Parts: sequence; structure tokens; C-alpha cells
Amino acid sequence: MGLGNPGPDYATTRHNVGAMALDVLGGRVGGRFGAHRRGRADVLEGRIGGPGGPRAVLAKPRSYMNESGGPVASLQQAFKIGPERIVVVHDELDLPFGALRLKLGGGDNGHNGLKSLRRSLGTGDYLRVRLGIGRPPGRQDPADFVLKPFSSPERKELDVFLERAADAVEELVTLGLERAQSSFND
Repeated sequence: MGLGNPGPDYATTRHNVGAMALDVLGGRVGGRFGAHRRGRADVLEGRIGGPGGPRAVLAKPRSYMNESGGPVASLQQAFKIGPERIVVVHDELDLPFGALRLKLGGGDNGHNGLKSLRRSLGTGDYLRVRLGIGRPPGRQDPADFVLKPFSSPERKELDVFLERAADAVEELVTLGLERAQSSFND
């Protein structure tokens, strides 16, 4: 699940870095994201890591970030998977731009998308790929900061960061959490 906000106004904002990383991963899997019949999400089914890799459903909720839980819960039911098999890729204010952390479970830390997931799934025990976007400068409101596009210096590094995030998801799914953490947790 790549979290973000729908529409072109949000496409290049920090809050959409999870959905951007899933676009990169989707390019590797092949095919196109399309609307799922049972959820407000765009999905792409394929194999992670190539033809022999594990089957996966990549999804980007079409809801706003603070309502991500509903589409994720609908897809969880449709594909009959437990929360421990859900991987959520999302922005993280408490990590510097470009940093990655993988973990299982944890708190919401003020992230409205994660709060929505907890409400809808009834648990926070799912896998997370946390993509660092840094803290807002000065006294800027974090809510405003996440809805702004990346800075010019950040944009120069963004493609490499997104490729690395897609690598982390692939390794997490194919080799497990511990191996992926040892490779990607900065």
C-alpha cells in the first residue's frame, strides 16, 4: 500500500512519497494500475522480484490520506490477507529526507493515514516502509509542510530515493523483515 492523496494537485508533494515509490515498484512488476472493483484504490497484481517472485497486490488508495484505512481494509478483505502481510509505504517526518526505515507495527506518531489504518484494520501490526521527508523548517506547520512539493535539492535526489524505496519493498517481500532491515535501515 503506497499512501498519498489523490489528484494532480498532490502528485508531487511530500505526503505522496509512498504512492510515488509504488509507481516505481509497479514499473518493475509490469502492467498498469487500475481501479479495483471492491475498494477505492488503484491496484496492480504481479510478481515481486521477477517471474519467480512472490505474488503481490500493489495498491494506492484513491482516498485522501486521512481516510486511507477504508480502502486498505476493503482490499484486505477482498484478497483475504492478514495485517501481518500488509506492507504500508508512507512518508515520515521524523526521518531526514532520503532516510529509510523498515519495521513491524508501532504507533501512529501523529500520521493521519496511519491513524486511519489503525481504526479500519483494528491494529497497527503491519509492515511499514517509512520514507524520510524531514521536519518542516522553522515554525512551519507540519500539515502544510507535507502538502508542499519537494524542494529543488530534494527533487534532484528523489528518483534515487524512490528506487531505493522500491528496492526495500522488494527485499522485504522476498527475503523478510530482518534481512531487509539489515540492508536498508539507515
